[in-house]
Amino acid sequence: MTAPYILYGSPLSPFQRKAEAVLALKGLDYDCEAINIMAMPEWYLAISPLARIPALRDTSIAAEGPDGTIADSSAICGFLEKKCPAPAAYPEDPYLHGRALWLEEYADSAMAMAGGGGVFRPIIFAAMTGKEPDLDTARQTWNEKLPPLWDYLEAQLDGGTYFLGDTLSIADIAIAAQLMQTDLIVTPFDAAKWPALTAFLEAMNAHEIFQRNLAACQKMLAKMVPEKFDLNA
Repeated sequence: MTAPYILYGSPLSPFQRKAEAVLALKGLDYDCEAINIMAMPEWYLAISPLARIPALRDTSIAAEGPDGTIADSSAICGFLEKKCPAPAAYPEDPYLHGRALWLEEYADSAMAMAGGGGVFRPIIFAAMTGKEPDLDTARQTWNEKLPPLWDYLEAQLDGGTYFLGDTLSIADIAIAAQLMQTDLIVTPFDAAKWPALTAFLEAMNAHEIFQRNLAACQKMLAKMVPEKFDLNA
């Protein structure tokens, strides 16, 4: 029997990880359907014309075709929040709501570009095609481009457990999803330099809303990355 929601994409996508975490937070039943990102089928491009993953289908609206589907992880999470408002993923307070959207965007843009594009992709995409990992690019990104982003996040946490008050929000989910993208394949950053961010990542790695996705990722990466890479200069 088909689940109420179908998520098209790949567990290795940090954006799918974010959407899965929101689905899990709200206790929603969902299935995942893999999409070949190297050769996306025409039916999927009709759903996601920008050729990106993930996309979500609400089967209560339509079981096939573009109807009932939403592309882009932020749009998906916003839709889920409106349809299933409790437990909330977004703060009710207007200012905190705006801050949450900003931190989500920070994760989806700056962090994704550096961590995903500059570390994960040069290593894993190479492994997928039987090539040697581009460790020079990954190491340069890790040591030069990512530390300023971690500095900002460390300051935003300010020693706290979450980024906005004392409640988990989309800001935490989006940031954790991106941090996990490198944490899956690279040894941890310096805990002495980023203690709050280290504690945050450890807590999110153990959080129940990420377990299904992380287990799928670890299974997929087991042969490609039997040991994490040490990129520290």
